[in-house]
Amino acid sequence: MKKDYKIWTHIKTNINNNGAYPTGYKEREIWICKVGENIGFEEDGKGNNFIRPVLILKVFNRQFCHIIPLSKINKNGKFYYSFDGKTGKISVALLNQSRAIDSSRLLRKIGMAGNENFIEIKNKIKEVLTL
Repeated sequence: MKKDYKIWTHIKTNINNNGAYPTGYKEREIWICKVGENIGFEEDGKGNNFIRPVLILKVFNRQFCHIIPLSKINKNGKFYYSFDGKTGKISVALLNQSRAIDSSRLLRKIGMAGNENFIEIKNKIKEVLTL
């Protein structure tokens, strides 16, 4: 599928130049995030703002964190983990799509992973990343 990155480039420029960082985001939280329009099989955001729910995996500081994109489409295999994120829907963590982001991409909190699910997700991500 061909993509036109002009719209995303404009949005990305605004995110960068705005300099607005959320306060008090934490690990285990689920946020709406401007993930963007990405290359190849990298998970894209949806809609006009290229947004997608993400799970905050690790907070490094106020400006930088590691996230896992979420999907509502049920998938099976070692790269996926389904859980109730208390958003009203079952969430599927796309473990093989985890990445670090600037937290200015985060828009608003919409849910929270339970502690047991979060521990399981961390264990599964370790398995996926084991070399």
